[in-house]
Amino acid sequence: MKIINTPLKDVKIIIPVIYRDNRGYFFEVFQAEKFKEHGISDNFVQDNQSYSKFGTIRGLHYQVGKYTQGKLIHVITGKILDVTVDIRFGSPTFGKHFSIELSAENQKLSWIPPGFAHGFSVLSKEAIVLYKCTAIYSPQDERGIHFNDSDLAIDWKIKNPKVSDKDNNLYMFKEIKKDFIFKQL
Repeated sequence: MKIINTPLKDVKIIIPVIYRDNRGYFFEVFQAEKFKEHGISDNFVQDNQSYSKFGTIRGLHYQVGKYTQGKLIHVITGKILDVTVDIRFGSPTFGKHFSIELSAENQKLSWIPPGFAHGFSVLSKEAIVLYKCTAIYSPQDERGIHFNDSDLAIDWKIKNPKVSDKDNNLYMFKEIKKDFIFKQL
């Protein structure tokens, strides 16, 4: 398993070692000791799975307070453009985003710690995405940023997106509260 840094401090990409033979393949999705060596020591307490059709955009979501979530994103079927936005006030990369294609083919995973908004667009006919989360879902602590915010200028690689009513009514980036403050170590 290879864990690499991204341009957004603390956001990581996990590239598993895949063992293939005539039966199929095997790989580790999560291994606590290896993750801990790379600064990912959070405990996972909830798994979520979503099914989406081509052109769907989900996000940009995050939670605040005691239900702040870190997420490990893994694609089971299909291909997505996974997007992470730094929402930590005072961070050198505040308001910047990082995107990467995650797919059942490349088997890459994305680690998104607290302090980042997350979303994805579906680039294949359909996609099944598994999220391991470090806190349970709490509707009253859920927040979000509108996917099409011009200040973020995210290229979702989708022309006519399918977006939920809830996601179409999220805040603009300039309106988010200071729920996360960057702490330089």
